[in-house]
Amino acid sequence: MSNPESKEETVAETAEEVEETPAEEVKAEKVTEPEAEAAETEEAETPAAAAEETPEGEEEIEVVEEKVYTIPLRHVWVVTPRGKRAPRAVRDVRNYVARHMKSEEVAVSNEVNSAIWSRSINKPPRKITVRAVKDKEGKVIIYPAKSS
Repeated sequence: MSNPESKEETVAETAEEVEETPAEEVKAEKVTEPEAEAAETEEAETPAAAAEETPEGEEEIEVVEEKVYTIPLRHVWVVTPRGKRAPRAVRDVRNYVARHMKSEEVAVSNEVNSAIWSRSINKPPRKITVRAVKDKEGKVIIYPAKSS
């Protein structure tokens, strides 16, 4: 069990530590911290700063249309030789999205490309879910679908 005298000693020690810190230093620290935080938040809230940096590192684009597709790639396994399946799957994803979004310019993001190539050239996934984003100029960019 605990000794009541030891509790009184620890309380007295902490009280002495509190008295040692001057009140002026504490006030000065409290005043400067909110000012620094306010300056940081003001910089982050500007529209230009928000447009330059996005959480995923994507550039800010004006979205006209955004759709999620689950693209079947099982036919790639049947009609393509084993050593050419992943490049064929990337082409098929690009063609599928171009056909469904009615656009000539289609770009595949690095994340989607990595997902297709994740099991090497011989074994791409049987299907992949992607998010296609079309901007006002008609260019489509393919991103991986967000998991919910």
